[in-house]
Amino acid sequence: MTKSALQIARAAYQPKLPKALQGAVAVKEGEATQSVADQEAIQKLFPNTYGMPLIQFVEGADSEHAPMNVGVILSGGQAPGGHNVISGLFDGIKKLNPANKLYGFILGPGGLVDHKYKELTADIIDEYRNTGGFDIIGSGRTKLETVEQFEKGYEILKELGIKALVIIGGDDSNTNACVLAEYYAAKNYGIQVIGCPKTIDGDLKNEMIETSFGFDTACKTYSEVIGNIQRDCNSARKYWHFIKLMGRSASHIALECALQVQPNVCIVSEEVEEKNMSLDDVVTYIAQVVANRAADGNNFGTVLIPEGLIEFIPAMKSLIAELNDFLAHNGEEFNNIKRSKQREYIISKLSEANSAIYASLPEGVARQLSLDRDPHGNVQVSLIETEKLLSEMVATKLAAWKEEGKFVGKFAAQHHFFGYEGRCAAPSNFDADYCYSLGYTASMLMAAGKTGYMSSVRNTTAPAAEWIAGGVPITMMMNMERRHGEMKPVIQKALVKLEGAPFKAFAAQRETWAKETAYVYPGPIQYFGPSEVCDQPTKTLQLEQGK
Repeated sequence: MTKSALQIARAAYQPKLPKALQGAVAVKEGEATQSVADQEAIQKLFPNTYGMPLIQFVEGADSEHAPMNVGVILSGGQAPGGHNVISGLFDGIKKLNPANKLYGFILGPGGLVDHKYKELTADIIDEYRNTGGFDIIGSGRTKLETVEQFEKGYEILKELGIKALVIIGGDDSNTNACVLAEYYAAKNYGIQVIGCPKTIDGDLKNEMIETSFGFDTACKTYSEVIGNIQRDCNSARKYWHFIKLMGRSASHIALECALQVQPNVCIVSEEVEEKNMSLDDVVTYIAQVVANRAADGNNFGTVLIPEGLIEFIPAMKSLIAELNDFLAHNGEEFNNIKRSKQREYIISKLSEANSAIYASLPEGVARQLSLDRDPHGNVQVSLIETEKLLSEMVATKLAAWKEEGKFVGKFAAQHHFFGYEGRCAAPSNFDADYCYSLGYTASMLMAAGKTGYMSSVRNTTAPAAEWIAGGVPITMMMNMERRHGEMKPVIQKALVKLEGAPFKAFAAQRETWAKETAYVYPGPIQYFGPSEVCDQPTKTLQLEQGK
C-alpha cells in the first residue's frame, strides 16, 4: 500500500493521555444518577442499568486482571478519530493483560447479528493509528432493537469468548448500546456493553460529554475550505457564495465554522425556530445584508447554511407534515396526474396557509418536496438544495427591490455543500488525543466491571495530561420521545443553546461581519509545529469553558 508523506509521519505520532490513565488505575465512584427527564419511565425500562454512579479514574496501585476478549463496532456515519478510539481500546486491554484479544465486527452492528468479524491484531492496528475514516472494519446503520438480534449477537459473543462490547456511535447508536446492556444484564449473560460518543454534528453532549469526537476535525476541515472561498470571494469581488454545511438536527457545525471564519451571514436553525421566522423572513434577512453591502460597493459575500434549516422553519415544518400526510393518502391519484399539472393539483388540495407557502417556492424545490420520498413516505429533507433555494429566492427579492430603487448592486451566486469532505479527514491532534483517551477509558470501564456506561473525557480545553477520564451511565442522558408514533427512550439531542456562550459570541459580532469584510482564513489543519497552532480545541469548547 503506497502511503503519503503525511501518513508516514503521522503513524509515528503518540497520542497524549490523561495523567490518571498513564499508570495503574483506580476507580472513584461519584453520586448516583438519574435521567435528564421522564425518570419513572426510564427507570422502568432500564431496571438493571438505571441510577448507577458517575465514575472517575484516578492513579492507583497495580493489580492482576484475568484475560478477557473484547468486541468493537463502528456504528452510523463516519467521524475523524474512530481508528484512534480502537487503537486506545487495543492498547488499554493489552496493558491490562497481554493475552486479551480484540475482535472487530464488520460493517457496523449488522456484523454482530450476521457473525461477520475479524481479530484486530497489533500489525493491523498499527496500520490505522492516527488515520481518518472507519475503513479498518467499516461502519453501518443497522439498529440493534429486537430480542432476536440481541440473541444472534450473544451467540457469536459466547463463541468468541467476548466478555465486553464497545459500540462507537452517535446518540441513536448509544441508545441501542444501552438497550443491549440492559438486555444482557437482565439475562445474566455476563457481557458488558460500553459506548463512545461519536458524531461530527456535535449534538451528543452534556455536562459529562463535553464534545463528540470528530467535531473538531470536521469543523477545521470545513473552515479551511470556507476560508479559501472567502479569499477567492474577496479577490474576485463578484460572487455571493451560499455554503451548506452538514448538521441535520443541530447547527453546531455552522456556528463553529462561523466563529472560525467570520462570514457575512450565518443562519442558525435553532434561532429561526425560536423567533418563529418564515422562509420569507430568512430570505429578507439575507437580501438586506446583500443590499447593504451593495450600497457600500461590495457585491460579494459568504452565507453559511445548516443542512437541517428547512425543518426548523415552523411554517415549512407544517407544510412538510401536511404534504407527507396528503401524499401518503393520495399518492396514487397524484402519480396519475400529468407532471406539468402536479404543482397546481397540490396547491389546490392544501390548507390555505400551506398552499400559499408551497406556491411561493421555486419550481425545483416544490418538486423535491412532492416527489422525492424516503421508504417511509417522508420528504427527504437532506436532498433539498437549501443553498440554491435561498439564493434563488434572494435573487427574486433583489430583482423586485431593484425596480423599487431599494437595491443598487449586482447579485450573482455560487453554491457549495460541504459534507462528506469532513467525515473521514485525518484527525486533528485534539481528536487524535481525545479519541485515543476515549478508547483507553473504555478498556478501564471494562476492567472495572461496568456496563451501560459511556466513556467520558472532560476538562478538554486543558492540556491532555489534565483531562479527567471516567464513565457516565447512558441512562443519565435519556428522555422519552415520540418516534414512528410510539414513545421510545432516546439520548436527548443537544441543540445550539441561544443563551450559551458560543451563540452569544456570534450574535455580538454578526452585524459587524455582515457589513465589513472581516474574513478569517484558518488554513489547513496543522499536525506539527507550535502547540497554539496544532492543539487548539474548537472555539465552541473554548467559549463554553470560558477560555
